[in-house]
Amino acid sequence: MSSASAVLRSFGPMVYLPTILFSLGEGAVLPLIPVIAANMGADVASAALVASALVVGQLCGNLPAGWAVARIGERFTMVIAGVVSMLAVVGMIFAPVIGVFAAAVFLLGFCAAAFGLARHAFMTTRVPIAFRARALSLLGGSFRLGIFIGPFVTAALLQVFGDETVAIWFFLACLAVMVVLVLFGPDPEKTTPPVTSNGTFAEDTGEPVSGSIPTIRRPGIFRTMWHHRGVLGRLGLAAASLSAVRSARQVVLPLWGVSLGLDAQTIALVVGVSGAIDFALFYVSGQVMDRFGRLWAAVPAMVLMGSGFVVLSFTHDGDAAVLWFGMCAAVLGVGNGLSSGILLTLGADVAPKAEPAAFLGSWRTLTDAGGAVAPLVVSGVTALASLSVATGLIGALGFIGAVGFLRWIPRFSPRQRD
Repeated sequence: MSSASAVLRSFGPMVYLPTILFSLGEGAVLPLIPVIAANMGADVASAALVASALVVGQLCGNLPAGWAVARIGERFTMVIAGVVSMLAVVGMIFAPVIGVFAAAVFLLGFCAAAFGLARHAFMTTRVPIAFRARALSLLGGSFRLGIFIGPFVTAALLQVFGDETVAIWFFLACLAVMVVLVLFGPDPEKTTPPVTSNGTFAEDTGEPVSGSIPTIRRPGIFRTMWHHRGVLGRLGLAAASLSAVRSARQVVLPLWGVSLGLDAQTIALVVGVSGAIDFALFYVSGQVMDRFGRLWAAVPAMVLMGSGFVVLSFTHDGDAAVLWFGMCAAVLGVGNGLSSGILLTLGADVAPKAEPAAFLGSWRTLTDAGGAVAPLVVSGVTALASLSVATGLIGALGFIGAVGFLRWIPRFSPRQRD
């Protein structure tokens, strides 16, 4: 099992499949959260706040998830996160008031953080650096596949049953299958040897692996953050800017279509094509990073997305505004596709090899914060100035992030040879 393809195939049933199941159910539910909140009496602003509870929960869950993975391992963290997610989903179905529904959405985001960090920590300690980016791009692609297909599943379920809660029941079924698969399937922590300090598999002695988290004295979450403040404050901020640009894309494109007076179907088509381009390129990013270095994916991705936003910001009142909208959306899809797996890969590159979970909790908190702040920035700048100004500002952030990657990746990433 020394070749990249053999290792990646071996990860399929127990690493990538649980990720697809979780993200498929989550993708089915995401579009309906504001709809259900509105049906429970929330106004537009309150419904948006309820929808944002998922992101806030994920942001708050990263540090506790790092603590849990470091002490009980990835497998049991995933099982616990899956079971608690099931309770959160049941709470969403039977919530009597909007407050309970929002709390259930927050708890779901909290558990999503634990699930994601557990997979990230496992891949960090079990994948040789020679094909780490491809493995993590596949992990990111597995998540994107579920998020991409989930809304179509919801549309089909609504067509058949006509009730929004059926999508939540579908999520519950996905979680149940995932928990059973993780709990009773082969444990990849015991079947895959850890990676040594030189980035290759440890010698197979025939003994089962006890887990990816060795029994050592652990420094704790906050001590880890302080010890690694240099990489978090430099490369981590560049990574947060990438997360912010990605998140802003999901907000700006629909708003831009609305501001042009386009109908919902046209907006959905443009956004869907952009998402399809994004999804189609997820493995290309891993190939580029493994073969040429992290810079060759990170910098072009940021430059493409920055250029797409800046160009878009000057086209709103032009004669071909709709054409420019479609072209810039496609460029943003290409840039986002080329960035697939970059945050996971860079986090794995700079994480301490013996004890990655606590560091990855800090890393993911920082990057998720960038994603959470971006929609607020777009909203605030649009209210104070215009959507064009907000879009241009996000584009400028993309260029700043590209400079940050250009400056800090060669210093911190052991794979970078450029």
